[in-house]
Amino acid sequence: MNQIINGVRGDRWIWLVVILLSLISMLSVYSAIGTLAYKRGVGAESILMKHLAMVIGGIVLMYISHKLDYRYYSGISKLLMIITIPLLLYTLLFGSHVNEASRWIAIPGTGLSFQTSDLAKLALITFLARSLSRKQENIKDVKESFIPIMGAVCVVFILIALANLSTALMLFGVSVLLLIIGRISIRQIAIVCLAGAILLAGVIFLGPRRHTYISRIHTFMHPEAANPDKSFQADHAKIAIATGGLFGKGPGKSNEVNYLPEAYSDEIYAIIVEEYGLTGGIVLIAIYLFLLYRCIKIVTKAPKAFGALLAAGLSFSLTIQAFANMAVAVGLGPVTGVPLPFVSMGGTSILFTSIAFGIILSVSRDIDEPKKVVVGEISLAP
Repeated sequence: MNQIINGVRGDRWIWLVVILLSLISMLSVYSAIGTLAYKRGVGAESILMKHLAMVIGGIVLMYISHKLDYRYYSGISKLLMIITIPLLLYTLLFGSHVNEASRWIAIPGTGLSFQTSDLAKLALITFLARSLSRKQENIKDVKESFIPIMGAVCVVFILIALANLSTALMLFGVSVLLLIIGRISIRQIAIVCLAGAILLAGVIFLGPRRHTYISRIHTFMHPEAANPDKSFQADHAKIAIATGGLFGKGPGKSNEVNYLPEAYSDEIYAIIVEEYGLTGGIVLIAIYLFLLYRCIKIVTKAPKAFGALLAAGLSFSLTIQAFANMAVAVGLGPVTGVPLPFVSMGGTSILFTSIAFGIILSVSRDIDEPKKVVVGEISLAP
């Protein structure tokens, strides 16, 4: 145990954030799974233990991925992209359908399933960081740099958007931010955005889930005229937020947990505010903002472009997802299926989130550890 503790490296504040989010997750998920446990005919404790196993598994993966030198992820990114695109296609054609969306692939012999979009986020961000860092000398070259990068972004975007538009939009936004940081010209970025807008319009008006997307947008824009069945989730999330007050009703005392269909996942922020009040909601926002602050410090101090782009992409992905989830809960956006990173009960999504944290910590470890220069038999560390 002491060896493991002594082996923990990287930004200690990020480790503290992970521990805090884990504790918040255990408390809030336990409060939110009562109805789910009743439907499954099991005790809430058994579901909580499975969630705890996922959290512990995630921390183990985080530890392993942070021990690996982040430069190795450059080579791994190519393999991930080769695997990801066929997996996304397979998911669309043969994946498990839940809530009219084909987003999951079952893992044989485990009883688990995972969203291929979680893998795609890691794959695309690491691939973009690699491509942008390696092509800095000819970054303005359309054939050598721009077309391969634009192609990767657009292909992954459309394959995810057909089943999971919210995740695709967030990943596209992170990709554009990376292009800006990677010194892609404004003209080329505008072309990427135009291509994304055309693909987005096609998905919304012609895609297989077009009726769902149009209905959600209409419900958000015109809540007063929406069908009560369509606005049910958003309405009860707002009730949870409104009745939380300043300090909340107390742990385990949520009423709306009995009405919200995804209280333990998509709407967990609403349950947190209902039970811990505006104070608890602000504290959680502050934790994610602090995480972003620590990650930006890592980006600014990273000695290599690849490390800086990698940390930037992954940290933006995590924080944008967090604020998108919270924005939906308070009624600032249409209903989506986006979980709150490392807080929602998300199964394998926790594992992929943990790997992202681990990669960020690997970059920070490279900053914190002294560089050794070997001269003959003498090792010098500044």
